[in-house]
Amino acid sequence: MKKVLIIADGILAKHFLERVVSVASDNNEYTIVYYRKKTLHNIIFPENFKIHSFDPTSFEKMTSIINKDYYQVMIAVSKKVDAVGSYKVIRQFEKKIPIYLVDKWGLEFDDKYLKIVNSRKITAFRLADFVPNTPIFAQNIGLVTGEVMDVQVPVGSSYVYRHLGSIEQKKWNIAALYRNNTLLLPKPNIMIQPNDNLLIVGAPDVLQDVYKSIKRELGQFPQPFGSNIYCFIDMNNMGAKRIEALLANTLMLHERLNSKKLYIKVVNPTYSHAFNYIKNLSSNDIDITVDYYNPLSDNIYLDDVNHLNIGLCVVDKLFFKANIKMLFNSQAPILKIGGSKFQDIKNGIVFGGNADDVEKHSSVIFDLSSQLDLKVQFYDFDPEIENQELAEHFENIAKLYGKQIDIIKNSDQNPIFKLKKEENILQFVPFYESFMKSKIASILSEDLNRVYFLLDNKCQLFLPILE
Repeated sequence: MKKVLIIADGILAKHFLERVVSVASDNNEYTIVYYRKKTLHNIIFPENFKIHSFDPTSFEKMTSIINKDYYQVMIAVSKKVDAVGSYKVIRQFEKKIPIYLVDKWGLEFDDKYLKIVNSRKITAFRLADFVPNTPIFAQNIGLVTGEVMDVQVPVGSSYVYRHLGSIEQKKWNIAALYRNNTLLLPKPNIMIQPNDNLLIVGAPDVLQDVYKSIKRELGQFPQPFGSNIYCFIDMNNMGAKRIEALLANTLMLHERLNSKKLYIKVVNPTYSHAFNYIKNLSSNDIDITVDYYNPLSDNIYLDDVNHLNIGLCVVDKLFFKANIKMLFNSQAPILKIGGSKFQDIKNGIVFGGNADDVEKHSSVIFDLSSQLDLKVQFYDFDPEIENQELAEHFENIAKLYGKQIDIIKNSDQNPIFKLKKEENILQFVPFYESFMKSKIASILSEDLNRVYFLLDNKCQLFLPILE
């Protein structure tokens, strides 16, 4: 049995004692020293509590109860002189016994066996928990360094209506989910609802990023990948018409999307009307860089994407085919323009395929579709249960974004043949590393996302997936 000595006085001490009584262990023995009646008013103590009323700063009076059997001492008093006096008296008897002292005055002692509990700081931290859009950290669990966090999922979050199994959790985990005051243990098929609370654990710096991701508002693309758009032009291998088409689409996207800056990189420049046009585009939010010496290389492209906070790269069909591995390695979304002008695009196309991978980027799909005013068409041609859950997810998230969605179920006809005849579409494609391999294996796959090349004359947005 562990013996605990508590020196208490004042309103804070009264609430503390009420809490101790409510959670007291039968395996502990408590000794309470107080000196004002209101501290104990209306508190009913169990049998394992011994109560004494005297001045705890008196060495002679403390002699009657102090002994070497105490496991720890706790001091919660309302006056600084009583806090310091009680501490000094205890140390006269015991040099190494652990002491926990509530401090609201800024006390300092050179004592490794003393733990000072700053009441003002604790109150400030707790009050900050109620400020909107502020993470709530566990105060008395784990290392108390921010590795346990409670996050409420807002209505417009990219996590709403997603299954837990579709959320990539590296260096962090969803430990529990609370809905309507009910605890739900995490299972892959649980779908997150608006205003759910997620209890998440992980590295503190990682949790800060997760918190920002959960709280991110609508209409933020190219976030969360980056803030800026990137366009790469190799004038030695691109004719004037290709450059003109690429720039026209890129400029339109920069104007309509929530991008902060457009970076245009030119290599192998040729002095021409097109080159003069590009240079004249320079402005506060359009940065033009011309490299006169270095041809296109993976290092140039990847360095730019990594250092310029790029969230979207815009390329044309020929550039995509020639540099697909480099584009994949950037791990940024790649928008390949097709035969149609981007401002004419009316429909966004999504194939079921691998449900977790498609669901992972569903918020990006609807975010971009909302900003560009596209109607989303989801092709649910697979009767598998996971695809039915994916269709349900898309229906729910469409309501969240206020978007119209068509769930197209037709297992008799391959939608590729139908879509090849349509002009103004944008296909959303999970971008797999296996796209670098032979296309023959892809044709045999049941996942239509892997035969993206059959629609390579259409606009396609490739969203990175690590396999």
